[in-house]
Amino acid sequence: MSPSRDASSPAPVSPASPAAAAPTAAGAAAWRAADDLEEVVGLAVALLSEADPDAWDAEAGPLEWSCWETVEHLGDDLFAYAAQLGPARPSLTAPLPLVWSRRRPSGPSNVIHADRAAGPAGLLQVLEACGGLLAAMVRVTPPATRSHHVFGASDPAGFAAMGLVETLVHTDDLAQGLGLTWHPPAGPCARVLARLFPDAPTGGEPWPVLLWATGRAALPGRPRLTSWRWDGTPRGSGRQA
Repeated sequence: MSPSRDASSPAPVSPASPAAAAPTAAGAAAWRAADDLEEVVGLAVALLSEADPDAWDAEAGPLEWSCWETVEHLGDDLFAYAAQLGPARPSLTAPLPLVWSRRRPSGPSNVIHADRAAGPAGLLQVLEACGGLLAAMVRVTPPATRSHHVFGASDPAGFAAMGLVETLVHTDDLAQGLGLTWHPPAGPCARVLARLFPDAPTGGEPWPVLLWATGRAALPGRPRLTSWRWDGTPRGSGRQA
């Protein structure tokens, strides 16, 4: 913005021009992704609230972390993605210089740690708050913003999708460890596959495909993946999927 321009009086843009159409599409994608994230985090918190309060030190499914540590890791991911969108000029080459620490040698390295004295209810409150922070940042950050991620710089909708896939698959890990059953809605699963895993097989139920894409399960004719990564780069030129 020019220093001489009044911030309350942006330059007029014709609604029919490409400059107006692209941000509108990108903004809609970001808002939809934020809505999906809020929905899934809410469902995850509701499910995990049913767990036995004494079960949180069990391992989370295929992970070597406890269920408590896995929720801390998930909350930390959501917080970190929100923080990456915070600077006025986010770095495209490095993460925000936060300090991560482990509570035990083989535990997750986090910025976010929950107070054990607050119990599972406090832990889930931390998770819900971190999800809310990411959803809010996705909605208020200009859609054309790009920020660093180890898999490639991404946009607000991409960071929401990353938070969504983390929540979907780690809640399944947690459900296994806590003796619960996780059945996420198909819509968010399908949209996160389209955004982050464009080469994933199509035509099947999206949740089993997402488990396959993240190395959690096999599909008919497709063995379980031993390595995987998503593609968070924005789709198209200035437009987000």
